[in-house]
Amino acid sequence: MNEMTPVTDIATNAAPEKAKPALPDAQTVTEVKHWTDKLFSFKVTRPASLRFRSGEFVMIGLMNDPDPKTGKVKPLLRAYSIASPSWDEEMEFYSIKVEDGPLTSRLQHIQPGDEIILRPKPVGTLVHDALLPGKRIWFFATGTGFAPFASLLREPQTYEDYDEVIITHTCRTAGELTYGRELIESLKEDELLNEVIGEGFWKKIKYYPTTTREESPKMGRITDLMRSGEAFAELGVPPLNPESDRAMICGNLAFNLELKDLFENTYGLEEGANSKPAHFVVEKAFLD
Repeated sequence: MNEMTPVTDIATNAAPEKAKPALPDAQTVTEVKHWTDKLFSFKVTRPASLRFRSGEFVMIGLMNDPDPKTGKVKPLLRAYSIASPSWDEEMEFYSIKVEDGPLTSRLQHIQPGDEIILRPKPVGTLVHDALLPGKRIWFFATGTGFAPFASLLREPQTYEDYDEVIITHTCRTAGELTYGRELIESLKEDELLNEVIGEGFWKKIKYYPTTTREESPKMGRITDLMRSGEAFAELGVPPLNPESDRAMICGNLAFNLELKDLFENTYGLEEGANSKPAHFVVEKAFLD
């Protein structure tokens, strides 16, 4: 019997529920954690054949609603930085919740056992291969732009390549800093990483969180704090220079452009790419 023929359930006298079409590139949700009313993270199974470099992103999503004219259903996909490191058996993502967002309005309601679409073709610029060797690596993030750095902070190569790792995270409210703060704190107790990278590897990290709206121990935009010299003084490091400093940026568009200008015109850094490594890289796919 084909699916065009309606069937009635004798016991209930009702047509059986139509089977949902199988998701393409489906992966199963294993964990969901809501950090604030606007932020959540989740983990999914990892495709057995998927290989990626820490800092890259993939396209993930759900099936869209049927087209009102054709009835066809297409995937609704967005670029998401992978928050888990390249060696992890699962894949983690960190997301905003947008009430009327085409994808996040639905994605925020996923539960363990649900399925999402994950296209197994990782790409991105926030990778070690795009930077020249240096002494100090800076990670600059706003909001959920922390995600690729959550991956890189758990990547052994980060600590093999650099003597110092500085992560700045600028958010509107203190609650938005929780995901990053807890992840960094967890590194101290991570037995696997301490064994693989070296006991006390986390001591190389300098964490500099700031807020722009809600009162917190450190207020202000990181770019303003750099211009004033306050950030460098509090971190105990000199201003960035091409000889020793490398940087990665993942934030909203205005933030990315402002930092790029600051790097090039104040500190003399050159933007790099996978094909031409240099002093800093910017994740152009991210929108906070």
